[in-house]
Amino acid sequence: MTTPANNVDTIWFTRCPVPTATGLAYKLGWLDSEFKPDGIQIKTLQEVGGDLARHHYDHQLTTLVREGGNLLAIPAKAQGAPTRLVGLTWIDEAQAVLVRPDSPIRSPAQLKGKRLALPAYRTADLAENRRGRSIARGMSLAGYKGVLASAGLTLDDVHLVEVSSERPTAGNARENLGSLWGGLEPLIKGEVDAIYVKGASSVDAARQHGAVVGIDIDKLPERRFRVNNGTPRPITVHEDLIENHFDLLVRFLYQTLRAAEWAKTNLAGVHEILQGEARASSEGVATAYRDGFHLTLAPDLSSERVELFRQQKNFQLTYGILDRDFNFDAWIDHRPLEEARRRLESYQKAA
Repeated sequence: MTTPANNVDTIWFTRCPVPTATGLAYKLGWLDSEFKPDGIQIKTLQEVGGDLARHHYDHQLTTLVREGGNLLAIPAKAQGAPTRLVGLTWIDEAQAVLVRPDSPIRSPAQLKGKRLALPAYRTADLAENRRGRSIARGMSLAGYKGVLASAGLTLDDVHLVEVSSERPTAGNARENLGSLWGGLEPLIKGEVDAIYVKGASSVDAARQHGAVVGIDIDKLPERRFRVNNGTPRPITVHEDLIENHFDLLVRFLYQTLRAAEWAKTNLAGVHEILQGEARASSEGVATAYRDGFHLTLAPDLSSERVELFRQQKNFQLTYGILDRDFNFDAWIDHRPLEEARRRLESYQKAA
């Protein structure tokens, strides 16, 4: 009987419903193939669910690799979660400001004086002091802030209107905005002039129910205006995984980098996998993810991405999403990804 490497029998990972090299490596079977000879299973929190699902938020599972939104990863660190940041990705994922078809809003400057929908904090998130879990609110606020800044405006130049943050039920197609937003009703009814959304499923919902894209945030000229929950998107791990099972993490990241290389020449295959990953139609995926997104799925810790990520941390601190500040630079550990990249380069030379 095979003895699990380093006494680990399961490596967990979790990712959001967006393009990730981790998700590709899993769907291609490469992660299973990498660890099966060691008797190690690869499991995802999304597929297992139950009580374990909470670790997508708190990161208290020692063999978990989390590639997910920073509105959960950064607050968890601020509340003392023993994590390390080992990679950052950047995928523009259909961030948009939706308006009604008869609206004149087609540029950031035209938002001045307008009513923008701001999802309320969810009651449980306030009661449990987990404000980062009210993702729709945090993303909307960051989205508006970036759009307005691109036109030399601030949040003081608009009217933020709190709307329901209750998430839709699974079967309610009219309210489907990626299971994060309460829906399009405030916009359709004229209670607000614009609403922020992101993702392939939101593109589908807008098309089905009469809203149109007033401002395509992905088209804003500078990345600093597009920083949000998933841009940059962090890869974080428990400190125990680095300190006691470093090689297992490197092997996991190596397969992630391999998948990112595979994606560069397999766009059709990436789109097929993404329909399941993003929970959207083929048209929604094609609309949301474009402009060569499949060429840049690999994580890195470049100075540009790190500074954009620092911008998002500072935003969360300024707007009350974090309990406290923390040593941002000490959170970053370059070693696992650097070693994984060396192994990939060796593999490519040998091939």
